[in-house]
Amino acid sequence: MAGRLLRIITQSLSLFSSKIGMSSQLSNTVALGAGCYWGTEKYVKKDFQKLFPGSIKSATVGFMNPDPNGMKNPSYRQVCSGSTGHVEVLNVELNDPAKHYEELIKFFFRFHDPTTKNRQGNDAGTQYSSYVFCSDDEQKKIANKVVNELQGFMDSGKVKYNGKQVVTLVGDYTTYYEAQKEHQEYLENNPNGYCNHYIRVKEWPTK
Repeated sequence: MAGRLLRIITQSLSLFSSKIGMSSQLSNTVALGAGCYWGTEKYVKKDFQKLFPGSIKSATVGFMNPDPNGMKNPSYRQVCSGSTGHVEVLNVELNDPAKHYEELIKFFFRFHDPTTKNRQGNDAGTQYSSYVFCSDDEQKKIANKVVNELQGFMDSGKVKYNGKQVVTLVGDYTTYYEAQKEHQEYLENNPNGYCNHYIRVKEWPTK
């Protein structure tokens, strides 16, 4: 009887531990808004993967609205009007989020300016917001940690942008709408195409 009870307790503890592990598991999907999505795609799919080969499972450009009840299936023209509330994003799936998610968020801040609200260079409007759409609470925790770390580097003069305050928003992943085919891998197919991104932070500072 005691042996049977011990097995039941052991199995229950094992199941509980498994559930705890599952609940804290990091999602592999995140959507990043950093201005015009052509440049975001190029820097993540090409340059980030130079640093971390094989880190990206898939990445496509499209739109996401912070409001889960926002307009459904917007067109590119509608998003460009700035009236729908959608943000131009790169929807990223990572092969190993535990290894590469935080690195991706840090790299995200290296090629765009997170201090200009609803603007990247000459591109202005809510569609060009600096935004991290997170799939779970652990992603949010890490993203906010990186934001706070970056703000500290700015305050100490280790990192400089146009502004003095990080205005990047960290929120929930909502519905992703993939953009039209000709917008996918745009700069790969049009090397001289429009891009206002560049490496602003050569490497992530040490604390």
